[in-house]
Amino acid sequence: AGSFQEAGVIQQAYNLNFPLHVVPASCAQCPAWSAFSVSSPAIVLESVKQAGAGAEDRAEGLVVRLYEAHGSTVTAWLQTSLPIKEAMLCDLLERPATQGHLPLEPQGLRLSFTPFRVLSVLLLRSC
Repeated sequence: AGSFQEAGVIQQAYNLNFPLHVVPASCAQCPAWSAFSVSSPAIVLESVKQAGAGAEDRAEGLVVRLYEAHGSTVTAWLQTSLPIKEAMLCDLLERPATQGHLPLEPQGLRLSFTPFRVLSVLLLRSC
């Protein structure tokens, strides 16, 4: 009942097509950990990869690709537990966008999406 957004169809499709795999841990008391989280169910974090040549061969760089999946205009927070020193929007070739620097805030990175928009974010890790 309801819309595909209310029913969580996109999340269920990801759960079906990319099931979690159990990996034995050496410690029964290992704390839960997540590298990334997004504050809105309308935003899908599609991929995380090491930055390539378009990102000026930055070995400490990661590119995170997200998209808006509900056909809505939304502002969301991207949070990470990784040590990040700089964040900027980049194009699909991973070249930093002009005026693309994103402020690092306590809540994470504030990202604005229009319907079905894809955003690529270049994150530079502090070593």
